[in-house]
Amino acid sequence: MSARGERQIASDAGLSKQRVVVEAVRLADSEGVTGLSMRRLAGALGAGAMSLYHYVASKDELLDAMIDVVFQEIDLPPEETDWQSAMRQRAVSARKVLARHPWAIGLMESRTSPGPANLLHREAVTACLRKAGFSVVMTTHANWLLDSYVYGFALQEASLPFDTTDELADMAENVWLPQTPPDKFPYLNESTTVLFAAGYDPAEEFIFGLDLVLAALEPLRASG
Repeated sequence: MSARGERQIASDAGLSKQRVVVEAVRLADSEGVTGLSMRRLAGALGAGAMSLYHYVASKDELLDAMIDVVFQEIDLPPEETDWQSAMRQRAVSARKVLARHPWAIGLMESRTSPGPANLLHREAVTACLRKAGFSVVMTTHANWLLDSYVYGFALQEASLPFDTTDELADMAENVWLPQTPPDKFPYLNESTTVLFAAGYDPAEEFIFGLDLVLAALEPLRASG
């Protein structure tokens, strides 16, 4: 065997499925998931591309495992509180996790071979709603609605052109106000001026909308 082959075997010997998946998540976090390939992942691990197939049989299996890592990071709805508080905690946690892994937003509902953390999470959410008195049908409606809200907000948040409230305030003053003079855009100008004079923080929008969704679902617990 060549020296190169011996070095490759020694490098591959340190691999495990967990290490492969963790590195794939790290790459997706920093570079996005579109360009993630087995060859790119193998290079980051210092391993041979073919050796990765010993741990994940395909790109789809790798994505399943990566999404399972994301679901594992999301808090399960706690059992010791009311359903609204439990689902609020779960939604807030999901938003934070998806902010760390924005590449996952479009993949959360796409897996046809979900991993154990994925299934455990869905079981816990379904159990929370069923135990609260929602019918099977209403539980499905509520689950769809809540996930659509969380994923949609996370997607919008990931595309915003600012990262902090200070950056937002700077954009409002130096970009949006000059583009919306009051004589042409009186309501847009008014909104920008009033909101940012009051120290507006868009992060508060998530809880505002989430509480509206939860409140709207409450009367449906007894319906079929």
